[in-house]
Amino acid sequence: MAAVGDKIPDVTLRQMTGDGPAAVSSLELLGEGKVVLFAVPGAFTPTCSDYHLPGYVMHAAQFREKGVDTVACIAVNDAYVMHAWGEGQNVGDDVLMLADGSGEFATAMGLERDLSAGGLGLRSQRYAAILQDGVITYLGVEPAPGLTVSAADAVLAQL
Repeated sequence: MAAVGDKIPDVTLRQMTGDGPAAVSSLELLGEGKVVLFAVPGAFTPTCSDYHLPGYVMHAAQFREKGVDTVACIAVNDAYVMHAWGEGQNVGDDVLMLADGSGEFATAMGLERDLSAGGLGLRSQRYAAILQDGVITYLGVEPAPGLTVSAADAVLAQL
């Protein structure tokens, strides 16, 4: 599993653009400046939609005040789903919505989770990370269902 002091993996993610989904390098997109990255098991799921993502949108100004250059959400979903979820949650430019469609980033981070028993397949664990120039300076992986160490207010307290 990834740990504080590790550099994030360089894998291809997808991000929605005006021309459709575009391939982006995780390291190019998240590897410069101060970045808050949080991962959810799936877009449109109850905890993710009701609490996790909205917390980051609600506190976007506070993250900027603390010197965060980018707040990004990643999930093992496709770019179309992530884009629709972001629109439905009114993220605007506050949160970058990233698709890890095949779970490559989750696996490379050692934070994949097999939810096949519930019909969800391979997903990401719920976590949040603070990155400085691509190096993990904080990693909060949820120990159980719910939001504690990866919630927006918990991450703000680490900045």
